[in-house]
Amino acid sequence: MNDKKIFRLVLLLSALVLAAIVLLNRNVFPAPEHVPAWVYKLPALNATINATCSLLLVLSFYYIKQKNFLMHKKLNITAFVLSCMFLLSYLTYHWMAEETTFPKDHALRPLYVFVLVSHIVFSAVVLPLILLSFYYGLANERIKHKKITRISFPLWLYVTISGVAVYFMISPFYQR
Repeated sequence: MNDKKIFRLVLLLSALVLAAIVLLNRNVFPAPEHVPAWVYKLPALNATINATCSLLLVLSFYYIKQKNFLMHKKLNITAFVLSCMFLLSYLTYHWMAEETTFPKDHALRPLYVFVLVSHIVFSAVVLPLILLSFYYGLANERIKHKKITRISFPLWLYVTISGVAVYFMISPFYQR
């Protein structure tokens, strides 16, 4: 597959994910009348997945610096699969559970909003970069992979770390 087709596919997938998230946040899809108890465990699971991905990304960086390409590849594939699981869990939670809001009068609200907004913006920006990084890595196009990963790696790492921070800041206000 040529680069032009890959770019189109990456943009399509990224747009579909972004559209799903926007539609869920606008309550376009009706939530079920009864929310199963396990749904309320998803935010903690998501934070755990994000924390694990953070660790995997740091280890991957370490191993690529050691020129251990196989371990680097395994760690990144694992982080990618976990991130896909995170996305499915995130979408499920935001479809089924009521939105949790951070109290407007809380002293940490400005920090929370800053971290949340930057997390959301960088999440949208990094998704196509991650997909391209993976494509180039799996296609063994190391020069292109290295060039785009210089951007995608720090953004992805920030998104995973900030996701955990967002969870810890809002978790006291979750229902149930």
